[in-house]
Amino acid sequence: MHFPEIAGGKESLKKYFEENLVYPEEARLKGIEGIVLLMVEIDDNGTIIQIEVIKGLQGGCNDEAIRLIKNIKFGGVKNKGLRLKTKKRFKIRFQLPEENTITYHYKNKSEDPPKPEPSNNYSYTIQIK
Repeated sequence: MHFPEIAGGKESLKKYFEENLVYPEEARLKGIEGIVLLMVEIDDNGTIIQIEVIKGLQGGCNDEAIRLIKNIKFGGVKNKGLRLKTKKRFKIRFQLPEENTITYHYKNKSEDPPKPEPSNNYSYTIQIK
């Protein structure tokens, strides 16, 4: 039995997801990460008939995963001359990028132990994680 595929195979599909996934704003703000698991029914022409969320996430991730899958065109499938409908599972990973954070501490030098002469100098500490 043959299964419907996209041109370029798994690597092409992975690249498509990486380049086209738009992280939902609500999920980004709430720090939601994980995998959306979809079951997709595809007809013999490579057209998606139905998409079912098997395991989902909140914050708009399910809708984004469905949008990504709907935009894929699969190759047609025939097995021994018969036209077939097939089902295929897809995992779409939602992972927030690591953010560089900058923290700083403002300290007035006059808070240090007293010095013979008062000073209006300041020091800054910047930490990048």
